[in-house]
Amino acid sequence: MSLAEIKSRISDAEAKAGRAPGSVELIAVSKIQPNERVEAVLNEGHRVFGENRVQEAAGKWPDFRTQFDRIQLHIIGPLQTNKARQAMELADCIHSVDRPKLATTLARLAQELGSCPDLFIQVNTGAEDQKAGILPQDADAFIAECRGLDLPIKGVMCIPPVEEEAALHFALLAKIAKRNDLTGLSMGMSSDFEKAIAFGATHVRVGSAIFGARDYS
Repeated sequence: MSLAEIKSRISDAEAKAGRAPGSVELIAVSKIQPNERVEAVLNEGHRVFGENRVQEAAGKWPDFRTQFDRIQLHIIGPLQTNKARQAMELADCIHSVDRPKLATTLARLAQELGSCPDLFIQVNTGAEDQKAGILPQDADAFIAECRGLDLPIKGVMCIPPVEEEAALHFALLAKIAKRNDLTGLSMGMSSDFEKAIAFGATHVRVGSAIFGARDYS
């Protein structure tokens, strides 16, 4: 599949859901992708990318930013507190704020640096032990805690369990966002982004469908 096809499918899904054209931001997830594939997508004019690991982002994006303007970088993977400063200096948005210790670290660094990327709270909608994210029943209190720290919380993010119906998780996340007056919904990946758009996704994270299969070897 190509970038153009994915963008066309997003437009169709927006229209079908009665959403305004362009209301969904496509994050091209470039983790573990060779630089030449990423550069090809940059050359097509796309500028919004997502990385899982701070180290990989640091090795890739400073160089690309010298060659291409207006790049927006989103950190979408779990964030260790000892990588928080580097993440804040690299990224325009962090989607994986998931625990009080990380929130207080980000707040302290925001004071030091004088700025902070946009932030999303990661919610572990499936309450999976192996997955990062605040539990749904703790989300409201955690969002309030982050706001109390003056953090720029723009929305919530989830990664549904692979063996469950994604729509249930998208609906739950949308409910959490609505009752906390948050407009950002980061949900939906290569296999289910159209469904996520129907439930109000503002950011969809698509990787292999744009770049091709990842080589983990």
